Amino acid sequence: MLKIGNHQKLIVGYDLDWNYAQISYCNAAGSQVETVSSVAGSESFSIPTVLCKRAGVNQWYYGKEALQYAEEQQGILVENLLQLALNGEAIQIDGKEYDPVALLTLFFKRSLGMLQGVAGTEKIEALMITCDQMDQSVTAVLDKVAANLRLKAEKILYQSHQESYYDYLVHQSGELWKEPSVLFHYQGNRMICYRMECNRRTKPVVTFIHREEEEFPTRESLATKEEIGNQILDHTFLELAKEKLGMGRVGSVFLIGDDFSEDWLKESLRFLCDRRRIFLGNNLFCKGACHGMLEFYQPSEVTGNYVFLGDDKLKSNIGMNIFKQGESSYLALLDAGTDWKKATTTREFYLREDQTVELTVTSLVGGGKNVYPLVLDGLAGDISRIRMELSMKAENVLHAQFVDLGFGEFRISENRIWEMDVTLD
Repeated sequence: MLKIGNHQKLIVGYDLDWNYAQISYCNAAGSQVETVSSVAGSESFSIPTVLCKRAGVNQWYYGKEALQYAEEQQGILVENLLQLALNGEAIQIDGKEYDPVALLTLFFKRSLGMLQGVAGTEKIEALMITCDQMDQSVTAVLDKVAANLRLKAEKILYQSHQESYYDYLVHQSGELWKEPSVLFHYQGNRMICYRMECNRRTKPVVTFIHREEEEFPTRESLATKEEIGNQILDHTFLELAKEKLGMGRVGSVFLIGDDFSEDWLKESLRFLCDRRRIFLGNNLFCKGACHGMLEFYQPSEVTGNYVFLGDDKLKSNIGMNIFKQGESSYLALLDAGTDWKKATTTREFYLREDQTVELTVTSLVGGGKNVYPLVLDGLAGDISRIRMELSMKAENVLHAQFVDLGFGEFRISENRIWEMDVTLD
């Protein structure tokens, strides 16, 4: 286990899944990433995302201990903590109402306490939380949790499992992702499939991850003898693997989830191992989150040479051609690879003898370049100072606001505002 002195800080990756959580860490110097185990010396990484309140007293348990107390009928089990927090409705437990976000915060506090054997939570320098899909409803809940945690961390950021997969893989040997890579995440009664590919003809290299979700049986749902149930799981997964890997050469395959078991992975495993490298485990996402936060603090050559375009990323570079000190130049405004929900910029410039602002949009997906003329109807005068604010309303919808600031004493501002939405091709 990595030993951290009191003077050192921790970088933490936290995977919050619907059914479990996992925690990885390293020191701020970027040492080897480790994952917290609930059993010393083992690879028992999954922490069930549940709480249990002891009946009649204000005593709470979390994770595996919570499941044990509930099984022994010594408390009231609270499951689906993330979903409850997303629903936002107060929960009745043992005759009292509880805020679901407060319960999720309690789970975070207790689970982060597992780092005590490495360093106290006060030593957390930065925390990256990763979830299956990081939409606005999830980030809103996590913002509340982060505020309630009151950590001394300098940064608390979020990213999707897609991006954590990317961050993990690009920090491994290049042989693992020289060719496309596929990840299967077995979660409850569904199989989530990711396929990562790189377009190495571009600079920087553009990386895509395609996500698909399929219904998949659980062992418990198969009301058959164990041997027959294992054969059904094996055959079902074999057919799914052939479908997902049949789109071209794949160099590596990752099988993530506690429900993957060598007890039933027989024919499907033989198929997957044919000229591919196979990895079976369950802590990839939290490790990837840790690598992602490290990259935020200490950018490596990966940051300069690669750009990740996941579902929540801006797929185009947006800029404009300007005159600066008498010479024509390009002004970058929004960069591909940034979270489109957070992509925003404000600029001021002079517009001469024209009512049109031209934005240049260069797609990293198709490689095409388009110019979008935005007309400021009714703009008076030969020269005006304009304040422009750009943001994204959707993955491919740009919102632009222009404000007429006048031109000093020569032309007083009329405080006119133009707003328009542009659908990017």
